[in-house]
Amino acid sequence: MLMTNLIDDQAPLARSWMAAELRVNPARVLQTLVNNLDGMVFRCRMDEHWTMLFLSSGCLQLTGYSPEVLVLNQEITYAEITHPDDRARVREKIMAAVAEHRRYRVEYRITRADGTVCWVAERGAQVTDETGDIVLEGFVEDITEQIQAQHDLASAEARYRSIFEHSSEGIFQTTADGHYLNANPALARIYGYDTAEELVAALQNIGSQLYVDGASRERFKQIMAEKGYVQGFEAQVRRHDGTIIWISENARAVTGPDGAFLYYEGTVQDITETKNYQEQLEHQASHDLLTGLPNRTLFADRLNQAIRQADRNGFFAAVAFIDLDNFKYINDSLGHKAGDELLVEIASRLRGALRGGDTVARYGGDEFVLILNNHYQVNSVVKVINRVLEEIQRPMTLEGQELCVTCSIGLSLYPTDGGDPQALIQHADAAMYLAKQNGRNNYQFFTPRLNELAVERVTLEGSLRRALEKDELKVFYQPKVDCNGRPLGVEALLRWFSDEHGAVSPTRFIGLAEDTGLIEPITEFVLRTACKQAMAWRAMGYPPMQMAVNLSARSLKQPDLVDRVMAILEETGLPPEQLELELTESMLIDDVDQSINVLSAFKARGIRLAIDDFGTGYSSLSYLQRFPVDILKIDRTFVRNLELHPSETDITKLIILLGHSLGLKVVAEGVETENQREHLEALHCDEFQGYYFAKPMGPGELTKHFLAQQFAEG
Repeated sequence: MLMTNLIDDQAPLARSWMAAELRVNPARVLQTLVNNLDGMVFRCRMDEHWTMLFLSSGCLQLTGYSPEVLVLNQEITYAEITHPDDRARVREKIMAAVAEHRRYRVEYRITRADGTVCWVAERGAQVTDETGDIVLEGFVEDITEQIQAQHDLASAEARYRSIFEHSSEGIFQTTADGHYLNANPALARIYGYDTAEELVAALQNIGSQLYVDGASRERFKQIMAEKGYVQGFEAQVRRHDGTIIWISENARAVTGPDGAFLYYEGTVQDITETKNYQEQLEHQASHDLLTGLPNRTLFADRLNQAIRQADRNGFFAAVAFIDLDNFKYINDSLGHKAGDELLVEIASRLRGALRGGDTVARYGGDEFVLILNNHYQVNSVVKVINRVLEEIQRPMTLEGQELCVTCSIGLSLYPTDGGDPQALIQHADAAMYLAKQNGRNNYQFFTPRLNELAVERVTLEGSLRRALEKDELKVFYQPKVDCNGRPLGVEALLRWFSDEHGAVSPTRFIGLAEDTGLIEPITEFVLRTACKQAMAWRAMGYPPMQMAVNLSARSLKQPDLVDRVMAILEETGLPPEQLELELTESMLIDDVDQSINVLSAFKARGIRLAIDDFGTGYSSLSYLQRFPVDILKIDRTFVRNLELHPSETDITKLIILLGHSLGLKVVAEGVETENQREHLEALHCDEFQGYYFAKPMGPGELTKHFLAQQFAEG
């Protein structure tokens, strides 16, 4: 009964819904729907004008014309607003669909009432109207934005394709397991293939087929896994013809929307030429330019290795210090060219006299040093040294003259004669002087007899300690000039005129001053004297010039160095920007972080900084850009080789370019000839220093014979 009642109760409501449905006007619903569509509904004849019989109100928004204007061609026909270039194509497509009794869709342009052109899409079909006539009915909508988006996409793709095809860098996409998915022509050229398609087909395993070191691919993938990208990834690869080149890769891992890995993509550059230049520079930094032998820096490293090896194996390690006898006489009589040829020949003979595991280095001038490894007995060392003496004194021809050259050799043994490289070298050097005293053309081992030399050293040290008090130390000055010889600054150079020892060479006492700590008061003396002299020249009316003063390795390590320098500047009145402090590159790399801190402190106070003797001691060129320096001074050996070895001009040029690329002034030391000056000027060197312009002079002589003359000419 309850259910029946509920049904009876709901009956009036059901009848009400039915009544509501009966009140709906389908025509009105259709009209509302048609007039609210984003586009226009149409009916037209299939005549030449596409005469419109009906248009919805969307016509106005789409075409800019009200329906009344177009219906029955009252003012303009629909054919007329269809773009002229599209009319034939539109008619052909519609009529083909009509002939096949199917629906059609066609895209074309119309010219709106305001003259603008837009793209539309028309969909329709033929129908029979109320009178039995065949007409078209359909819908037209604006698709301008879609067409523009397609055009933009096509343009972007074309631009990308152009970049991809014409880029000078190689571009690639690869799978994780080492297959190329895509490559551009530049990559094919880099790897030696005729086409990118040939490259993709040929290289099926990048790790084994491309990289010289198969582990390179694994390192590449490891970095990718850690960072998601690689930057500046350098590796050696084999080209199609088997030649090996260096490349640098920048790449990233591409993932899908779900984060899943898809492929690697990136770029490749051929850096072989850059690598070759870098290797040349690094070789020059560790090898002597003239002979190609290791220089002092590399020798010190090799000696440390020899000591460690001797400790492991229980062998002797011998250091032999070699000095050519009467080399100065040969150099002076036959000329520097013959002297250099002699040094090159001696270097070759020394290499030939040693075993593969030994080292021969040029220590400087006519001095060579040997490291003889793995000797159980002193007798075996003696055999090698006798062979060296024989090789060196074999006759040779220089400048058309047959010569026999001899040498004096001093030897020290590790561990009996010293426990570190410095001691071994010093003791071998002392033994060499004993060999010279014993008539030359012989060898001597370090012995207690050489204590006499130590006594002489103590005597020299005592004299040096009194030199400041006795006013025996003098500061000379050598100008730095532009290519025309106009003074830009001067370098302060220390000279010692001893009552007891006469004129003492800086090479003889500077090292002694470093070892004994005397370098500190001597450096302060030079700095104070030089700053006072700079102010004296200003008082005479000469233009301000840079005053360059050398700092020692020991000074660089003093915690109060910056404060002491600033105190001297304040005392003398010299502006900080007129002071230039010169440091050798070997000093700076001894403790890079400390060097950077000290240099930065000087830089912050306005003092200019120079790296002296550049090219003779760098272990890594990457250090250079870390030091806040202003000036690069090319070592004199590079300058001399501009004439002696013109093929090495590229090295000097590269150093100058390197300096300029880092914003540094480049100064050439040791300029002695007009030919050298012309070479350096052509290479755009900024400043020059050397005997060609002026020798080091006392302040009075420099003022009278150089500054007065140069500025008077100006």
